Amino acid sequence: MPVPRGTPAEASPPPLAVALLGDRAHRLEPYARLLAGPGRLGGLLGPREVPRLWERHLLNCAAVADKLPAGRDVMDVGSGAGLPGLVWALLRPDLRLTLVEPQLRRTAFLDQVIGTLALPNVSVVRARAEDLAGRLDADLVAARAVAPLARLVGWCLPLVRPGGQLWALKGRMAADELVTARAALQRGGATDVVVATYGEGVLESPTTVVQVSV
Repeated sequence: MPVPRGTPAEASPPPLAVALLGDRAHRLEPYARLLAGPGRLGGLLGPREVPRLWERHLLNCAAVADKLPAGRDVMDVGSGAGLPGLVWALLRPDLRLTLVEPQLRRTAFLDQVIGTLALPNVSVVRARAEDLAGRLDADLVAARAVAPLARLVGWCLPLVRPGGQLWALKGRMAADELVTARAALQRGGATDVVVATYGEGVLESPTTVVQVSV
């Protein structure tokens, strides 16, 4: 795919990406170019984020990809520019991804990426997560940088199929958020909660995921 005009060199995979993903790092390069080009120009990615596009965003999502259950329906709530959903779709074509995003400008970009990269395993739903209960569900519901955990579980747990999970990609304050989310987790029917980290020994800031089973 040709590089969009004005695309910075940072869209190419750095050595860190190869260390984490091997040859699969190049699967993410066309998406990185769209993020750093049209995504940046459209305001979906801040200009200061471009130099750290790979480690802060792409690899933060990619570190989790191999741990996702095989062949499942996965919903990315508040997908924004497609993180983590599009990263997972590129690395895990066995998954069926639904990207949920309420803003038209963002869903237009998501549709552009899906069309440009020819991703048959991805669809986009323009909606707020809290409006989808009873209309849409998935085996695994994921969210990254969307809302505090206490609010997130109220939106997302109704979308998780019985026996499924919510994966909330969080930062270093995940344990603190768990404390404040305890009541919401009980109301939502959570049966188990695990805080896991991925990418340790490779990423400077490993990915922290709060995994909630229902």
